[in-house]
Amino acid sequence: MTYAIDPELLPWLDMLPAVTLPDYDALLAARASMSQLQEVMPAYDPVHPVDVRDTTVPGPSGAPDVPVRVYSPADREGTVPALVYIHGGGFILGDLDMFHASLLHLVDELGIVIVSVDYRLAPEHPFPAPVEDCYAALTWTAAKAAELGIDPERIGVGGESAGGGLAAATALLARDRGGPALRFQYLGIPELDDRLETPSMNAYVDTPMWNRPNAVYSWTSYLGTEPGGADVSPYAAPARATDLAGLPPAFVSTCQFDPLRDEGIQYAQRLLQAGVTTELHHYPGTFHGSAIIQDAAVSRRMLVDEVAALRRGLGVTAKD
Repeated sequence: MTYAIDPELLPWLDMLPAVTLPDYDALLAARASMSQLQEVMPAYDPVHPVDVRDTTVPGPSGAPDVPVRVYSPADREGTVPALVYIHGGGFILGDLDMFHASLLHLVDELGIVIVSVDYRLAPEHPFPAPVEDCYAALTWTAAKAAELGIDPERIGVGGESAGGGLAAATALLARDRGGPALRFQYLGIPELDDRLETPSMNAYVDTPMWNRPNAVYSWTSYLGTEPGGADVSPYAAPARATDLAGLPPAFVSTCQFDPLRDEGIQYAQRLLQAGVTTELHHYPGTFHGSAIIQDAAVSRRMLVDEVAALRRGLGVTAKD
């Protein structure tokens, strides 16, 4: 099918990784290609000094410790907001290096602390392992707020793609388990619904970077069974949640030629209907992950919107 993709994105299509996931061997190859892509991606040199350290946090009960990477502005004064960040990759790809340059940029721009989570990946570790790792990182961040120089009343959770879905699920867990309190949730092009029934999911079977066949493999790997069953937990697929009231304010982004488009839009609508302050941004001419093409005007606009949303949502002030 031909898509009306933004002209500035078109020349890059042949250079993007072809993610095709028919089986586990293909997944291993995709993981290797993603690692190679990270090696050639532009680095980011912060204007302000940023301290970066890798550590581990206590894992869920009976599970291994969870690796995290902590980014802190070195020249801050007093406490600052924090973001628990969850990388994308369809629940099956990605690591701490995947968004390293992007997170350096956010810390540089906003002066916040970011705790990036290296959660366990499916299919080796299906639900609930990944989301429980993310929740463990959130509880650790809140418990260590004083040590990390974080304002405990300004902690948010966020991520892209599957990371956006895991961020939404982590927000649901925090609400239902009585904390930690969240100020904000950033849901970038989120993967939220295993039922795979939306018009965009049915239409986009061959779109760049992500498509329906990949989504089917992603959810099958994450759930450990065929997606769309009757008993899927909302902590696995947040679109399954029947009650979204009491969740933190949200920013949701979607891309036009993305099978995940409609589930993101629907989730934002349902948040609004539940009384949750929600901002929805949709980007015409884009596809899932197209922001990787950083020089395109629409990609720059997406980054500006992300920074502005986090600034508002986390209550970043001039003194931060």
